[in-house]
Amino acid sequence: MKNDTQLQADIMEELKWEPTIQAAEIGVAVKDGIVTLSGQVDSFAKKWAAERAVKRVFGVRGLTEEVKVKLVNPVILKDEEIADTVAKVLLWNSGIPQHRIRTVVQDGHITLNGDVDWKYQKEAAEDSVRHLNGVTGVTNWISIKPATPAVKESDVKNRIESALRRNARLLLASQKIQVESSGNKVVLSGSVGSLAEFEEAEASAWSAPGVTEVLNNLTVTG
Repeated sequence: MKNDTQLQADIMEELKWEPTIQAAEIGVAVKDGIVTLSGQVDSFAKKWAAERAVKRVFGVRGLTEEVKVKLVNPVILKDEEIADTVAKVLLWNSGIPQHRIRTVVQDGHITLNGDVDWKYQKEAAEDSVRHLNGVTGVTNWISIKPATPAVKESDVKNRIESALRRNARLLLASQKIQVESSGNKVVLSGSVGSLAEFEEAEASAWSAPGVTEVLNNLTVTG
C-alpha cells in the first residue's frame, strides 16, 4: 500500500498528465489515503477534470474537493442566457428526455430537477451542461423513475452480479463485492482496490432495469 507521500506524488503527476487543466492551480493534501484538493480554476469543467484525475489514481480512498471557480472570461453571461443555452443543449441531446427536466440558474450555478428513466440519462444531462461558458457549478437533483415493469429482486441481484463478473475493470474485485436487492433498491458491500473500482461497481448496479436507488457501502482498501 502507498503511503501518503507516495500517493500525493502520484496525484500531482496525474494532474500534470491531464491536458485540460494546469496542475499548478491545484493544491493536493493527503491524509490516510483521503485526498483534499484546493486552489482556484477559471471554469467548472477544470474543477471537474481535476476531480476525475484524482479518482483515477490507485490508492485514493476518498476525496474532499475545495477548489474554487472564478471566471475570467471577459464576456459576462447573464443567468437567463445560460439557462437558454442549457435548454437548447438538453433539447439537442437525443438521449435525454428534456421535457422532464427543469433548470434553475443562479450566479452561473445550474440546478437540474425533474425525473428520468435511467441513471445514465441523469448523468448525460449534467455532462451536457458542465462545459458551457459561464457555468460556476452544477447541482443534479434529477431523480430516477423507471418506466419499466417491476423486476424480481432475485433477477436484479443475479443480473448485477453477472455484470460485475463481465466487467474487465472489476475482474478481480467482483469476487469481493456482495449485492443485495430490496424492491427497487440495491445495496453493495464488500471491498474494492480503488476509487475507480468503487464507481465502476456502482455504475454497473445502476444499469439493472427498475433500479431507483443504489447504496454503495463498498470499502476502498487501496
